[in-house]
Amino acid sequence: MPRSTVPLTGRRIRAAVIGTGAIGRGSHLPALARLAEEGETEVVAAVDIDAGAVGAFCAEAGIPHAYTDLDRMLQEQRPDLVTICTPPTLHREQTVAALRAGAWVWCEKPPVPTLADFDAVEAEEGAVGGPYAAIVFQHRFGSGSRHVRRLLAEGVLGRPLVAHCQTTWYRDSAYYAVPWRGRWHTEGGGPAMGHGIHQMDLLLDLLGPWSEVRAMAGRLVHDVETEDVSTALVRFASGALATVVNSVLSPDEVSRIRIDCERATVELTHLYGHSNGNWRITPAPDVPGEQAAAWRDFGPDVPSSHLAQLSELVASVRAGERPRSSGPDGRTSLELITALYKAAFTDTTVRAGEIGPGDPYYTALHGGAPGWAPTGREEVSA
Repeated sequence: MPRSTVPLTGRRIRAAVIGTGAIGRGSHLPALARLAEEGETEVVAAVDIDAGAVGAFCAEAGIPHAYTDLDRMLQEQRPDLVTICTPPTLHREQTVAALRAGAWVWCEKPPVPTLADFDAVEAEEGAVGGPYAAIVFQHRFGSGSRHVRRLLAEGVLGRPLVAHCQTTWYRDSAYYAVPWRGRWHTEGGGPAMGHGIHQMDLLLDLLGPWSEVRAMAGRLVHDVETEDVSTALVRFASGALATVVNSVLSPDEVSRIRIDCERATVELTHLYGHSNGNWRITPAPDVPGEQAAAWRDFGPDVPSSHLAQLSELVASVRAGERPRSSGPDGRTSLELITALYKAAFTDTTVRAGEIGPGDPYYTALHGGAPGWAPTGREEVSA
């Protein structure tokens, strides 16, 4: 079991970056550096299997310790926080190792390939006060999503009734020429898992628990194991109904969420990140102008970003409190995606909570379904 931690006061949080590729270099490191300027963090180490890559990464960023062995780094440096920027198949093993060493974890999406993996990670978390493992779901964070979440929670917009969640992007054949892409074992899933997870997570964060899903999936263009497009119908516990589309076949790329409530429509249109200007609130005809103006006042603009989430995570680390997008709160998106695949591949309605140990989709997103499960060396894992 992981060792317990206590709130950290009077010193910087010691952080380590695992994986020195594009996401670590372009998103995690800048967020950590910004918080270092504010006296919150210091990056004490980085880890990568490529000694040359991690050496260059550390030299460029002024990080004192470069490692190719995660366990050795954890033992020698004892970081408070580990950020994981590696492929999904490594997330479970690396997250568990960090938790057992007493480090909090901030792991890139997809968190892990299966619900079984997620539950194994959660079992390693501290019972009280951490350490905890959070998922990078930066679209939940920032002033726009915070404002809309508050309006929905307070009920001033009326009941949410109809929603649309759209991640329609474009990936060409060169993208899938990379050997690990489009394969269940290495990428973890198709666009529902690897691309649309951000918008689906934000939709769930705004609307709350889902209750059932029906879905379809297809391989319309690319020669891959996974799907390249999926559509779903989702019913929420509140009664609201939503459509979800995830595609890598769409030249006109957009990420969009629209929620029609009794008194207003809320719409977010962007691509890879949003600010206040990407949100639009359209009131019903009978809403007084002053009230509509108040709804449209988002306050100071804080864009969605790794920095916005990391700032909140660091505050949780210092307080010894479970952060957002961890535990049950972080699991809900993976459960919906798993249910989407099961619904599509079995042509059934899947209800929240029904996929657990003993269900083939609990241990593999393809569920062993004919025509979808990989053939050869990759089988449904136990």
